[in-house]
Amino acid sequence: MPKTLEQIALDKQRDRLTKRFHKACADYRLIADGDHILIGLSGGKDSLLLTELLGRRARIHVPSFKVSALHVRVKERDYHTDLSYLEAFCAEAGVPLLVHDVEIGEVPESKIENRKSKIENPCFLCSWYRRKTLFNVAQEIGCNKIAFGHHRDDIAETLLMNLIYQGTFATMPPILQLDKMPLQLIRPLCLIDEADIIRYAEMRGYEKQTKLCPFEHVSSREKVKELLSQIKALNPEAIDSMYGALTNIKTEYLPKLI
Repeated sequence: MPKTLEQIALDKQRDRLTKRFHKACADYRLIADGDHILIGLSGGKDSLLLTELLGRRARIHVPSFKVSALHVRVKERDYHTDLSYLEAFCAEAGVPLLVHDVEIGEVPESKIENRKSKIENPCFLCSWYRRKTLFNVAQEIGCNKIAFGHHRDDIAETLLMNLIYQGTFATMPPILQLDKMPLQLIRPLCLIDEADIIRYAEMRGYEKQTKLCPFEHVSSREKVKELLSQIKALNPEAIDSMYGALTNIKTEYLPKLI
């Protein structure tokens, strides 16, 4: 039976994303034999795509690695993803799903570099507890890597946030070895544009979260996202330039203390 135009378009978009995913894995050596990777599955389009791509890649067997997914629900944050949908999605992808519920409590003082700015930020507490749970569960089930669904736009936004708010030239690397834990963080979607993920999610029929984060449109990242949209209006290739700048730092043209 011949494919429909919609199926041809879906296959073409899937191939486009898969090629960028494989390139990231090869360029940055994100996956190795014997890995057990834990996916941070929020239920948004990015983590769904990550689960689909890693699940498919794990079935190739070269390299041979395992994948699990963890969905963390924070009691005090009223936004949700349909759990039955995540279970069905992970079953289709061949990825075991774990679900953990956590409550926000006191954050140890030693974990807060700037207490006033962070403790008053609702995103900080939520993110801190989600990551803590990811790190703990990863070690409990024998994972050596945690995969996040950050794409190229996220990396560019983080670069801008660090420049504007922190005064540092830094962003989220494709792979990062944690200092205090035997874990690496990997970002296999780092070469994929958000627009391509949005298009694929619509074509594929990804189910959206039933309740969105109440702070989604008031965070600093949301403001930087709007700024990046304005920058891309000035130059559609802006993210290419910003991504390239990360490995093209001309230190001889930067200020130096004498």
